[in-house]
Amino acid sequence: MDTEAQPTERDRSSHPSDSEEISDTEGQEGRSRFALMSRIADWLPGGRISLTLLVFLVFLLLLNTFVLQPFQIPSGSMESGLRVGDRVLVNKLAYRFGAEPQRGDVVVFDGTGYFGDADYIKRVVGVGGDHVVCCDKEGRIQVNGRSVDESTFLHPGDKPSQVRFDAVVPDGSLFLLGDHRSESSDSRDHLGSPGGGMIPVDDVIGRADWIVWPTDHWTHLQRPDAYARVPAVEGAHG
Repeated sequence: MDTEAQPTERDRSSHPSDSEEISDTEGQEGRSRFALMSRIADWLPGGRISLTLLVFLVFLLLLNTFVLQPFQIPSGSMESGLRVGDRVLVNKLAYRFGAEPQRGDVVVFDGTGYFGDADYIKRVVGVGGDHVVCCDKEGRIQVNGRSVDESTFLHPGDKPSQVRFDAVVPDGSLFLLGDHRSESSDSRDHLGSPGGGMIPVDDVIGRADWIVWPTDHWTHLQRPDAYARVPAVEGAHG
């Protein structure tokens, strides 16, 4: 029986199956890629170390461009939660694929033509269609007729606003305020400017999700519950 089986095994091995041919093709492609990388490494000063660093830098560039971007807090307008010099990690995918900013989110946006020629970080207080008013009888901001208790994140000693306003947020725009209201230049201060103090959603760079530096201030920035009971405007998003 053994002598009859041996030719059969040899016949089988002499005619590779399709799967074996495919595996061999993949192996050749892998070897070609490896050879290409080796040639690039030989061409670069420093060889493989330089190539590794280059790949790592390209990865960081792509990550920074499309996914996550660090942002340093430049002023005290978001204290006491975000302090001057803190570095936050901005999630640039937070509002892609159909998602939109929500009330209470802390966002980084391009203020060019609206606030100034720079990037800013503020909290979303009103989204498209919202009616934002300051203030009710207790000095609280109202959104769509609902008073909002901002005490959990408002800077100690600050009032919700010393500036009175009554604004309707256009669709596709945001009404933004700093948590340190007495030190923040925000939508309240630009109501008479182009755009009426509102920032287009398209100019939002992303949502600040983490404080990553300094390490003793490492924090996950979560959306507060203060706006959870604000009623949505019929026909509007958010």
